[in-house]
Amino acid sequence: MLSVIRVHLPSDIPIVGCELTPYVLLRRPDKTVTTDDVPESAPIDGHFLRYKWYRIQNDKKVAVCSVHPSEQATLQCLGCVKAKLPVSKSYHCSPKCFSDAWQHHRVLHDRAASAVNENGNEEEEVFGRFNSSGSGVLNTSLSGSVSSTSLTNGSTPLYPAAVTQRSGGETWFEVGRSKTYTPTADDIGHVLKFECAVVDVETKVPVGHANPILTSRVIPAPSPSPRRLVPVNGVDVMGHLDSDGRISSSGTFTVLSYNILSDVYATSESYSYCPSWALSWPYRRQNLLREIVGYRADIVCLQEVQSDHFDEFFAPELDKHGYQALYKRKTNEVYSGNTQTIDGCATFFRRDRFSHVKKYEVEFNKAAQSLTDAMIPTNQKKSALNRLVKDNVALIVVLEAKFSNQGVDNPGKRQLLCVANTHVNVHQDLKDVKLWQVHTLLKGLEKIAASADIPMLVCGDFNSVPGSAPHTLLAMGKVDPQHIDLQVDPLNILRPLSKLIHQLPLVSAYSSFARLGVGLGLEQQRRRMDPTTNEPLFTNCTRDFIGTLDYIFYTADSLTVESLLELLDEESLRKDTALPSPEWSSDHIALLAEFRCKPRIRR
Repeated sequence: MLSVIRVHLPSDIPIVGCELTPYVLLRRPDKTVTTDDVPESAPIDGHFLRYKWYRIQNDKKVAVCSVHPSEQATLQCLGCVKAKLPVSKSYHCSPKCFSDAWQHHRVLHDRAASAVNENGNEEEEVFGRFNSSGSGVLNTSLSGSVSSTSLTNGSTPLYPAAVTQRSGGETWFEVGRSKTYTPTADDIGHVLKFECAVVDVETKVPVGHANPILTSRVIPAPSPSPRRLVPVNGVDVMGHLDSDGRISSSGTFTVLSYNILSDVYATSESYSYCPSWALSWPYRRQNLLREIVGYRADIVCLQEVQSDHFDEFFAPELDKHGYQALYKRKTNEVYSGNTQTIDGCATFFRRDRFSHVKKYEVEFNKAAQSLTDAMIPTNQKKSALNRLVKDNVALIVVLEAKFSNQGVDNPGKRQLLCVANTHVNVHQDLKDVKLWQVHTLLKGLEKIAASADIPMLVCGDFNSVPGSAPHTLLAMGKVDPQHIDLQVDPLNILRPLSKLIHQLPLVSAYSSFARLGVGLGLEQQRRRMDPTTNEPLFTNCTRDFIGTLDYIFYTADSLTVESLLELLDEESLRKDTALPSPEWSSDHIALLAEFRCKPRIRR
């Protein structure tokens, strides 16, 4: 007879909005073992599997800590309640938790106060009870045995009292009848129960026991403070999003570049400081999607997008938000795993803003083959290919704008845009390979530029810090022959050094923070920039490395930067040790720039 051998959940901490998929191991009547579903429509030997999810409610309701969401809250910040901040942000599991988080927590208060300060003394009302030592007024009445009526937000109970049974004060509400279940806000603070039973197809009666498993209490999905767009044209105001989510400005467009951290690389060995539930793909994909959609960028360049995740998740999900998708998977001459989990570069654009004109795919493996055929002696070709063939790719897309910023003096002109999206090789000892890949990409872009008068964007994870040879080539158009990186060139692929040039007038978008304007927002961002390189202090932050690897370059003769997405400060990230974290689901941060096309002058 069909029987259930084992039932378990990959993570026992359920998060609102993140699908739970139990692992169910079955033994068929022929003694074979399977994880396949057995629905009522296709029974085996007269039996099928029936699933049920329950929410267990009792008369003791708990809130969860905003910093450590797997911990029960024991105190509440009344400043948050008065400032009408999301109530979930006000809870902490201990006085030490609140004290440690205060420096970051007070930013929420500051933002709330600045929003209402112009309306009189509301700031005093919110902050009047905070003492000079900088700690907040706490409601410490929360405890493990607190009743639901004491958890209030104003006069309205935060959690309505649960209907209780006579036996033990527990009520089980059925919430689902499929194998998977996605917790909702109603589940926060409650334990979920999953039951899997073998059922007789004729009598509909369960056979044997129901194989129940219990989860931990459901926690809300962490929500980081939104990152703002900062104008870089000297205006002392922060960017304001219109009702459609974009900066209110005709003729401009926004571009996002983001290495989202492929699931195959997001291991607990590499990121042991990140809670396992926050590192799981079901959680990270929802958090990444929420973040990406929230930026409402017109063009989105993602790196480290697994092939299966592109097909099954990102392409269909972003399609719902009006994006058309293009993808280039890495080649697999080196990679030996499942081809479905190879990552690549994905470029999305809003269909109401752009149309697709042309796509170019750059496979650096093919370029390596051509290079070795032309330059490397036969007896050295194998070792040369071993060094050069790393499966990296670039995706180049030519788009046509559906909006116009040319004005009445230039009607009817097509506004084209070329967007390159790449992920350069990661190995730090292969400095020659990194530089060769970037040089190869730039030569391809030069050919496109020679055939069409077209603004260009070069986005991606270049795995190269500011001042390195690849970054210098991109930003300066050439590399000093004495550059230290050029000492690593065992194959002589960088010779003659005079060829390490390009004619594209590329400028790093984020250097605008260092070069322009006098606004208050700019001063804060300048502190997050490296004054020696005019680049962000970091775009990648792990426990073992912090530095800038990601860039958005643009052709300065045809585009101007209007605004930039604010940078994050290291201190705010270190409260979770590093990236990824429950709030930010990649080890990189997203970069976003708003551009305007200049009046066309032939390059």
